Amino acid sequence: MATVAIRKKEVTRDLDHCDIPYYVSEFVEREVGNDYDSLRKLDDLIDKLSENKKQLEEQVLTVSSEVPKRIQNALKNAEDSKKSLSQLLEEETLLSDSINSHLLKAQPWMEDLDVLISQVEEIERHLSYLKWISRIEELSDSIQQYLMTNNVPEAASTLAFMAELDIKLQESSCSHLLAFVRSTVKFWHKILKDKLSSDFEEVLTQLRWPFVGPPQSQAFGLAAPASAPDVYNNLEMLFCQLLKLQTSDELLTKPKQLPEKYSLPPSPPIILPIQIMLNPLQKRFKYHFTGNKQTNVLNKPEWYLTQVLMWIGNHAKFLEDKIQPILDKAGSAVNAGLEFSRALVMLILEKLAADIPCLLYDDTLFCHLVDEVLLFERELYSVHGYLSSFPSCMHILSEESCFQRWLTVEKKFALQKMDSMLSSEAAWISQYKDITDVDEMKVPDCAETFMTLLLVITDRYKNLPTASRKLQFLALQKELVDDFRIRLTQVMKEETRASLGFRYCAILNAVNYIATVLADWADNVFFLQLQQAELEVRAESNAVSKLQLGQLASMESSVFDEMINLLERLKHDMLTRQVDHVFREVKDAAKLYKKERWLSLPSQAEQAVMSLSSTACPMLLTLRDRLLQLEQQLCHSLFKIFWQMLAEKVDTYIYQEVIMANHFNEGGAAQLQFDMSRNLFPLFSHYCKRPENYFKHIKEACIILNLNIGSALLLKDVLQSASEHETALKPNQPSPTAALNELGVYKLAQKDVEILLNLRASWPNTGK
Repeated sequence: MATVAIRKKEVTRDLDHCDIPYYVSEFVEREVGNDYDSLRKLDDLIDKLSENKKQLEEQVLTVSSEVPKRIQNALKNAEDSKKSLSQLLEEETLLSDSINSHLLKAQPWMEDLDVLISQVEEIERHLSYLKWISRIEELSDSIQQYLMTNNVPEAASTLAFMAELDIKLQESSCSHLLAFVRSTVKFWHKILKDKLSSDFEEVLTQLRWPFVGPPQSQAFGLAAPASAPDVYNNLEMLFCQLLKLQTSDELLTKPKQLPEKYSLPPSPPIILPIQIMLNPLQKRFKYHFTGNKQTNVLNKPEWYLTQVLMWIGNHAKFLEDKIQPILDKAGSAVNAGLEFSRALVMLILEKLAADIPCLLYDDTLFCHLVDEVLLFERELYSVHGYLSSFPSCMHILSEESCFQRWLTVEKKFALQKMDSMLSSEAAWISQYKDITDVDEMKVPDCAETFMTLLLVITDRYKNLPTASRKLQFLALQKELVDDFRIRLTQVMKEETRASLGFRYCAILNAVNYIATVLADWADNVFFLQLQQAELEVRAESNAVSKLQLGQLASMESSVFDEMINLLERLKHDMLTRQVDHVFREVKDAAKLYKKERWLSLPSQAEQAVMSLSSTACPMLLTLRDRLLQLEQQLCHSLFKIFWQMLAEKVDTYIYQEVIMANHFNEGGAAQLQFDMSRNLFPLFSHYCKRPENYFKHIKEACIILNLNIGSALLLKDVLQSASEHETALKPNQPSPTAALNELGVYKLAQKDVEILLNLRASWPNTGK
């Protein structure tokens, strides 16, 4: 037992030292354990351990002999590397000394070579300079020879080439060379331009240019006398030769530029032949419309505007038939008619820029000028196809001081117009009152005039060149709409006591018409573009929330939403006031009907013919008269809203004050149904196919009150069973909702139906 106790004694492990006893103990425990019979294996185990020990000793000896050899090889390699490095350093020192010595010896040669290279480069520059001079002189000599042999086309082509060389040399710092080339180009350009211009003007004279009369009176320009082919050939030849001078002309001639404040779009110079063709017209324009001439008056801008339009129209056919083919043949992208119009419009712009400061503070003259300019622009674009990318009169009107004055004057005259239209005797009368097909909206004259005014303002500013200017005009339109709404509200308040009167209805029609038109305009492409521009402006200025920006970007809202919402609110308030007024009259007329003796009326079988209750007549007459009156005075869409709102109120009133407040015998229930289905509902049948759908409380209450006894008892039983919360329905018994739906009752709640059933006076004695 002692041996066993000793063997089972635990051997603890020493973590700080190599713990051989612990490993031995573990090994014995693993190999022998508690099986004492396994001690017989000890001999084999000792032999095995001895073999392992021998192998380990051999490995230790092998490793011990190999490690010194590796260390020795490593040391040897290090020594060899050290020697190689020392040798390389010595070679580097020698090579460095050799290079420094060579550089010292070569320094004088390098300095001499630098001087030679600089001299060579300078000589090359001189040579290049001389080549350029020689090239220009050669071209100049060629032009001279061509002119001596009267070969003007080649001379013009050579000059064009010389002008292109001038353009290429613009980045050069050789100022004298540039001056020499420019002076040479200028010299020959003047000679060629004078010669060709003289010949071209002579041909134009033969064609009786310019055509100051209408096309029908242009005897030669568009006719075909015997010499016409030669004249037109000369015209084409000279026109093409002048086109070749375009490059040099642009180099030498600076076109007139209006001040930057007008923000004119960039545009190329007018081509040279068209310039020459325009000379006589420009002289006429300046003669008549500048200086102290009687034709130059500030209050008659239409004179010079009309004159320019006449010139454009008079020459359009000649330019299209004779000049445009020449340009096409020459490979030019210029449109002859537009080029001619563009040059004449520049005369107008210069004239406007000079005249506007003189009449800026005279409202009458300034407004007249703007009107005439807008008419001129409209004809220029619509008739003559002028392009919006070209400079136009709208750029002059968009200049800050002029534009602000335009806005001020536009607002002033618009307010004056609003005052006059509202004070007119016919302000609230429709222009089309006698024409049924046209007068669907029943729009009073003041509202139609106001919307026409807004439309005219839109037409006046829609061709402005920048979105920012258009947005300023849009803001003015919104301001005018709000002002007109306030004026309508003020007039409406004066008419509040007569909310069914003609003027009150006319105001309501006006509000509805303006809101409808603004909603239509919101889908117009022009206003959608302005909405996008407004979105960009607000996004840059962070003036609105992300939600509002999202609504604008997704087109959920429009530029007129704020105005439309205010008008819709006013419309709803006015309609509500009318409905309340009529409803009060209906309630007053229904007082006797409420007190009808529903409990004691004879049954249907006791009457030969059912007739309307006498107490219902005042109520129904009031309803009929007011519906007819407002149908005539309100437009269809407003009247539809009115009668539906009124029907809803009448339905609730009769249901609560007449039906739910009384008890009904069989005769009373039948009389109520007759009054409603044969008299009240038909009053509204002119406005819809199924008027009973707008009186659901009344219709369904009549159904319940007029059920036969058996059906009523079954329904009452179903409802009572449901109200007592019975979980299991009787076999084949429908749910309360299904039972009510089967009878045609969908609106009334279950409790209301139970109350109605209790309002029935006669129930049979069931013995319960």
